[in-house]
Amino acid sequence: MNKSERAYATMRRRILVGTYEPGHRLVLDALAREMGVSPVPVREALRRLEAEGWVVYTRNVGAQVAPIDDERWEQEMRVLAILEGNATALAAPHMRPADFRSLGDINDRLTAAVEHADMVKASKLNRAWHRVIYARCPNAYLVQVIGETQERMDAIRSTVFARNPDRGRESVAEHAVILQLLERSAPFEEIERAARKHKVRTIEAVRSLTVKHETAI
Repeated sequence: MNKSERAYATMRRRILVGTYEPGHRLVLDALAREMGVSPVPVREALRRLEAEGWVVYTRNVGAQVAPIDDERWEQEMRVLAILEGNATALAAPHMRPADFRSLGDINDRLTAAVEHADMVKASKLNRAWHRVIYARCPNAYLVQVIGETQERMDAIRSTVFARNPDRGRESVAEHAVILQLLERSAPFEEIERAARKHKVRTIEAVRSLTVKHETAI
């Protein structure tokens, strides 16, 4: 990678894992010094991140990690719920016994991660669980769109699990239900509905946390 690509990859990764949280200021000169490059490749990387929606420029503030837009986040999550429900149901006829074993094993590890409040690990395992299913989805473009959208959602998902451990436990239980449906080759509509509701419940969990926070204020 050239210097601009390296700066882009570094900052993007830090945004995804939460090192740079929403609203975090991205000071050009400080980033350039830290990365050992001139400001030029960092500026190019910031512009690229801005074009992708990861970074915004605010007057008198400069570049910062895009703040969370609750309305847009919920809209994207509802679209993602539809996409994931469809992809899961499409994958069902192509699932193999080894896939079912992988799903069970990952869900067991996810349970342990949630109980130990290791939300970074829980988020990775949650993604891995769904990835086993999407690997069997015959619609490659659908899987690609899901992956791109999920990246923007990951930071929020980790926050939900951390602030609401019950949601993590509920998610594990919902995984178990979806797995049972897949194992018994349930009808397309039943699998689609269960997978879609699984995602919608995360939206409801976020909304619940928001209401509690506003009430506390």
